[in-house]
Amino acid sequence: MNGAIDQRWEGEYSFVLRTLLLKDFKVRYRNMSLGVGWSLANPLVMMAVLTFVFTKIFPNSSEKNYPVFVLCGLIPFNFFTLAWASATTSLVDNAGLIKRTRFPREIVPITTVLGNVLHYLIQLTLLLSLTIAFGEGLNRHWVWLPLIICLEVLFAIGAGLAFSALNVYVRDTRYVVESVNVVLFWLVPVFYPFSKIPAEYSEVYSFNPLAAVVMAFRNVLIENRAPAASILLKLTLVSTLALFAGSIIFERLKKRFYDYL
Repeated sequence: MNGAIDQRWEGEYSFVLRTLLLKDFKVRYRNMSLGVGWSLANPLVMMAVLTFVFTKIFPNSSEKNYPVFVLCGLIPFNFFTLAWASATTSLVDNAGLIKRTRFPREIVPITTVLGNVLHYLIQLTLLLSLTIAFGEGLNRHWVWLPLIICLEVLFAIGAGLAFSALNVYVRDTRYVVESVNVVLFWLVPVFYPFSKIPAEYSEVYSFNPLAAVVMAFRNVLIENRAPAASILLKLTLVSTLALFAGSIIFERLKKRFYDYL
């Protein structure tokens, strides 16, 4: 039994995985003159706008390197919101493939999130380059970055599994996700420091995985120190729970996907 499953992962399942990843890459950059340059253009434009607004119009930030400070929030935030939104619609968008081919349905939202990881890594290259050029430079605490990124990816996969399954039955789910993403931009400390958050809300913020990722990035890249142990612990806990809950929800709902797609 296990041998047959292994053969499928080496054969048809891996083919589906590669096909979906390649499709995501082609669709994202198809007919674009700048190609992957757009992955860099978006955070650069937002960084410039937010830096201008919060250093010239509302100059109330004490951050000495505000552009890098903003990118530490924007880039992980952009990855999650894009991965979550695209994973939510992934099953419906690939309905034809799902109906024609037998493979674990979980592959579709997971592959969608992983496709966004490539986009994420391109933007991280920009962030790390600017940190070296204009920030505090390379330090030994950068070794924490892969762990922080992996935990965020796990959280995105968990959210993607749950909401992609719900979207098959309730097509309004995608609009709920889009609306929540707009709200999250203000509830995640993207353009303001964690120190500005009132004490009575700081504990709640620390359980927000996106806020934890942003704070961990700033600990490493701006403050030249390891992420706070409490942040890593809470991020690990919430990401693991999200992945577990997403897997359970997906498993229970996938039995009738064919009838609703």
